[in-house]
Amino acid sequence: MSKIDLSRPITLHFPRRIEVGSGTAATVGAWAKDLSRVLVITSNSTAAMVDRLELAGTVEILSGIPAEPKDTDLAKAVEAARRIRPALIVGLGGGSVMDVAKLTCGLWDSDQTLEDAAGPNRVGKKCNALAQVATTAGTGSEGGIRGLVTSSDTGMKIAVESPHLLADLAVLDPDLTMSAPGRLTAATGVDALAHCVEAFTSKRAHPLVDDYARMGISLTGQYLARATADGTDADARAGMLLASFYGGLCLGPVNTAAGHALGYPPGTRLGLGHGLAVALLFPHVLGFNAPACPEKTAAILAALGLPPTTDEAEIARAVTQWCEDLGLTMSLAAHGADPDAMPAWAEEAHGIRRLMDFNPRDMSTGDALRLYRAAL
Repeated sequence: MSKIDLSRPITLHFPRRIEVGSGTAATVGAWAKDLSRVLVITSNSTAAMVDRLELAGTVEILSGIPAEPKDTDLAKAVEAARRIRPALIVGLGGGSVMDVAKLTCGLWDSDQTLEDAAGPNRVGKKCNALAQVATTAGTGSEGGIRGLVTSSDTGMKIAVESPHLLADLAVLDPDLTMSAPGRLTAATGVDALAHCVEAFTSKRAHPLVDDYARMGISLTGQYLARATADGTDADARAGMLLASFYGGLCLGPVNTAAGHALGYPPGTRLGLGHGLAVALLFPHVLGFNAPACPEKTAAILAALGLPPTTDEAEIARAVTQWCEDLGLTMSLAAHGADPDAMPAWAEEAHGIRRLMDFNPRDMSTGDALRLYRAAL
């Protein structure tokens, strides 16, 4: 019987209210009936979904949030909020939109800058009510206390973590994910899987979070291929939305590790969506870490329908093929990567100690460079 070790205390934060199920996007309007001024933050592709929230009162929409938002995108959202002075901000979109929404909520009516708030527990207050409505199954940002944007000066991620960024209402309506194209579904789905896997195998792994991770990994193995093959498969869309949410719950008390650290440089430098950038490195990081956590790696592989092994190369090959079967082009070079840029990427990724320090196997700069080259 495995030991349950609760010697390391953790804190879990949950949204005050969570609406789950088909058609629940329409509950936002009734919930927000007493909040007269609303700012809805969207991407270009999710702006058309605002009517499905059934909001009343004065509603303004800020669209155009990109897949990899920068501090300049956040600044536009903060400026809009200062002009509108909303009682409610709604993030309607994927993780990038929801991250901008939560950061705007924490900064617009404050003297703090983004740099002041960066890091853990430095946001001074919550400026208004916050609703998060997920339209992709990937980051699980609707349930979390972290928001990230890219610095336009350094090209690196700026991470803010605070309970003040937590949603008052989180909505998981699988109907809103039906229109996501197959490759986006695949990329965001592998990102959701990576959240679960990296928390599950982390040096900070915790029995309670392990259970969320197991559920997310299992759901991804069951439903991601179905969701990419048929976007109208309601069961598959629902399963992946839950997998994403479980992955988001893993991020608060445990967080990700080397996989996300390695994913950040190609994401920001090549302009790749976050999910795709993480997916391109996922098979190689899983293989690299296998010797340090063989039992958990075997459970992950089994959930994906793959044979157990701790051989790094075998795992990388098998999981790369699994991702390619989802429709992803699993080559950094195919997405514009220059091999000469990779030593700098490896240095940058290795320097993200808030993630690298908790990877189950110590990873040197040379190791990071080797994995980038393997993914090329």
